Amino acid sequence: MSKRGLIFTLALLIIILFSFMALYFGYFLITPVGIDKKETIFIVKKGAGLRTVANELRRKRLIKSKDLFILCAILKGGTKDIKAGEYSLNQSMSPVRIFNILSTGAIKTYTLTIPEGLTAQQIADLLTKKNLVNISEFIPLVMDKTLAASYKIDGTNLEGYLFPDTYVISRDTGARELIDLMIKRFQKIFYALIKDQESTTGRLLPTKDIVTLASIVEKEGGLAEEKPIIASVFLNRLKRRMRLESDPTVIYGLKNFDGNLKKKDLRTPGSYNTYLNYGLPPGPIANPGRESLMAVVHPAETDYLYFVAKNDGSHHFSASLSEHNKAVYRYQKRRRSISSSKKK
Repeated sequence: MSKRGLIFTLALLIIILFSFMALYFGYFLITPVGIDKKETIFIVKKGAGLRTVANELRRKRLIKSKDLFILCAILKGGTKDIKAGEYSLNQSMSPVRIFNILSTGAIKTYTLTIPEGLTAQQIADLLTKKNLVNISEFIPLVMDKTLAASYKIDGTNLEGYLFPDTYVISRDTGARELIDLMIKRFQKIFYALIKDQESTTGRLLPTKDIVTLASIVEKEGGLAEEKPIIASVFLNRLKRRMRLESDPTVIYGLKNFDGNLKKKDLRTPGSYNTYLNYGLPPGPIANPGRESLMAVVHPAETDYLYFVAKNDGSHHFSASLSEHNKAVYRYQKRRRSISSSKKK
């Protein structure tokens, strides 16, 4: 074979070899390890290098070759683009799709629902069960007076302003970030509610008073349509300089409440005991939802001063003490008496 023919043959072999390698590399990029779509949680730690990530992907059997994955990243110019976080991957994903997920930061998210009427501590307990937020940071931040002041909140803490809603967060969402989401959601909802309040109901209560009273309305329970009426009861009592006499406020002020409110608790002095103190308690006793806030901003127009639970989720409202006492006997005392008789 001539020298020219040898060079041609070698060149042809090299082209064939590179073509084969290119085809193999292309096949690697688009071919998943398997067909199993079972979720694999993959965590990229902050500061983790490309080789570390590739090794871990191979160890978890999400890719077949760590070296080809590294080459893929280099060719895409994304050696530094892989973002830290928690990802949801599976074996049915191709290597190029996995790289795109990691480089775009498409981290795994969780839906967190905070029910209406929870206290800050109850929210903390919920977060502990979900294991989503560093709980050791949450309560200290909620109780941080300086942080409350940064949001222009009149109070020593953020109780009442952690808006109950559904949030989409990641495992990396910090306590400070979550609190910021909740406060900003509160501000958006609250200021939309009070926008036209001056023209509809006259003098606007201070924000702190609205939130505090809304938290009491929230904890008193009842049907949604009753909340404006419950708000009117407390507002009427405040106007007449009557004590609010709300059980939930007393409960909030108790340490280690066992679920059974006793008469001695109602007689125990405390800043949240509205059976002994006049006016609103020092601050909110829970984090109210939109309906309870609206109930205080736009209360019903009534002359009611009392209400009692009817044991079916609704309440009986009264304008006089005599009428209220009859309702208490009908729905509470008489019911307990009948219940006791049946047990005998």
